[in-house]
Amino acid sequence: MTKSKKRKEDNKNIVVVEEALSKSEQFIERNQNLIVYSVAIVVILIAGYIGYTRFILEPREREGMAEMFMAEKYFQNEDFELALEGDGEYPGFLDIISDYRMTKPANLSRYYAGISLIRLGEYEEGIDHLQSFRKRDQILGAMAYGAIGDAYWEMGELDRAERYYRRAYNYEPNNLTTPLFLLKAGLLYEQMGSYDAALERYERIRREYPESTEGRDIDKYIARARASS
Repeated sequence: MTKSKKRKEDNKNIVVVEEALSKSEQFIERNQNLIVYSVAIVVILIAGYIGYTRFILEPREREGMAEMFMAEKYFQNEDFELALEGDGEYPGFLDIISDYRMTKPANLSRYYAGISLIRLGEYEEGIDHLQSFRKRDQILGAMAYGAIGDAYWEMGELDRAERYYRRAYNYEPNNLTTPLFLLKAGLLYEQMGSYDAALERYERIRREYPESTEGRDIDKYIARARASS
């Protein structure tokens, strides 16, 4: 390419850039107020979120966690009615859910309330709470799905129970909850007469989780399923 041609190409590129800059300047001039308002709204929203989180949500979460301690103690002692309703002096999980909406204590209380209700035989209500529970924790998420499976089994809805046990043992696999719910799924399959499916779950426990509590006794379940299939 000759110098003259190169100079023409450079001049053409400069013109294109200048035109683009000119259009951008015109757009900014025409929409200056809109741009300023938009930026101001974004700044206000960010400041509002930070303020809400720091000065409202975080103090409420600390307060809610402190209020939960007696309900958790009742839960650990299997005093499920007191855990749910409170004792007149300290609130129960249902109070925490109502009084501290959209906080971590309220979410955790949904888990505890769901388990408590299922243990009291209130299966439908317990399922509702566990389904509303935001399942972010590796262990509690799996336990929530498994407890829903337990409730459906108690209600005689075996297909639904199987579905939730599957969700439980597939939820962030680990050495604690995965073999537990593989075993429960296997037992459920045996009740349903699906011995090959039960055997598949038992053998997975022996293969992948031999050191777990379930793994140490799994051979007897494998033998039973093989004998029945």
